[in-house]
Amino acid sequence: MGRLTFVQGNEACVEGALYAGLDFFAGYPITPSTEMAELLSLRLPQKGGKFMQMEDEIASICAIIGASLTGKKVLTATSGPGFSLMQEGLGYAIMAEIPCVIVDVQRGGPSTGLPTKVSQGDVNQARWGTHGDHAIIALTASNHQDIFAITVDAFNFSETYRTPVILLFDEVVGHMREKLIIPEPGEIPLVERLKTSLPEGVDYHPYLPREDGRLPMSDFGGVHRYNVTGLAHDMWGFPSENPQVVHGLLRHLIDKIENHVDDVTRFREVHVEDAETLLVSYGSAARSALHVVMNRRSRGEKVGLLELQTLWPFPAALVREKAKKATYVVVVEMNMGQVLHSVKSAVDEPSRVFLANRVDGTLITPTDIRNILRLIQGKGV
Repeated sequence: MGRLTFVQGNEACVEGALYAGLDFFAGYPITPSTEMAELLSLRLPQKGGKFMQMEDEIASICAIIGASLTGKKVLTATSGPGFSLMQEGLGYAIMAEIPCVIVDVQRGGPSTGLPTKVSQGDVNQARWGTHGDHAIIALTASNHQDIFAITVDAFNFSETYRTPVILLFDEVVGHMREKLIIPEPGEIPLVERLKTSLPEGVDYHPYLPREDGRLPMSDFGGVHRYNVTGLAHDMWGFPSENPQVVHGLLRHLIDKIENHVDDVTRFREVHVEDAETLLVSYGSAARSALHVVMNRRSRGEKVGLLELQTLWPFPAALVREKAKKATYVVVVEMNMGQVLHSVKSAVDEPSRVFLANRVDGTLITPTDIRNILRLIQGKGV
């Protein structure tokens, strides 16, 4: 059945990363993600991996990019201010198609903000923080078992699509403790790096997709010499300003993710099928939303929960389908409505979508949500 343990959410993420085959971690301590670095400094060398504490977050993401190019599965962990510093490196990894996983345990902001308090304010930063047209995968979870599973998914997606993947957790799930069952090895399938089969001396095209869209890689420093750059580049990796080449590259970077929305979408649903009021939530806020659903159901009210675990690419078709029968849709989150706007764009009647939120560093409570529901239902809007 696996090994039963009692851990923080940050520890559950570490366990998931080690299960997925993590080889290299580089990071800089920052609240509320520091436990990941602390634990990996002990656990990773025991498994033959490498741990490096860097001088800052810029160096951290650059280090994991370099390690990934040599064929390693890599991870860094930070919070909002550090995530801001990583944006240029994130863009480089997107353009150069370098697999890596970045954990952002969100805290109150902007700037230094509330270092020890909860927030979900980095959702849009995860999508739009680095400049230029691009696509990104960003995942989250509300409980430790799902944190473990979604972390494994992050590594699998990163290797499958040769892309950075962001794990957007938050302070509450990062620091709370609950049970975790660590599956037996092999119980969850793992995606390994797709290596090129071309022998030494044969012309290797590091950016030429196969028919299935995947790009085989050769370990940098191995038998093939090739160029890696953040500039727009051709299939050999050399800079190009040819409009046709640039257009094809950008379409590839976006399509390889946006065309697989269904494959990367993860979610949970509770009593959605007949819900007249549908709560849409994610992360720790979804725990309070679930409490409301179970409490109201016991009173005969038709309330349901759609918990999003894939935030980007946003699963618009899923949200539209699940919200189709609901009279009201209430987005429960701890920001000023960063997922609210995506939900409104997805549904057929955006005027029926409302926000239940807190932005003061305190976990949104079931009472907060119930007060919003009473207001909405009382007005009959």
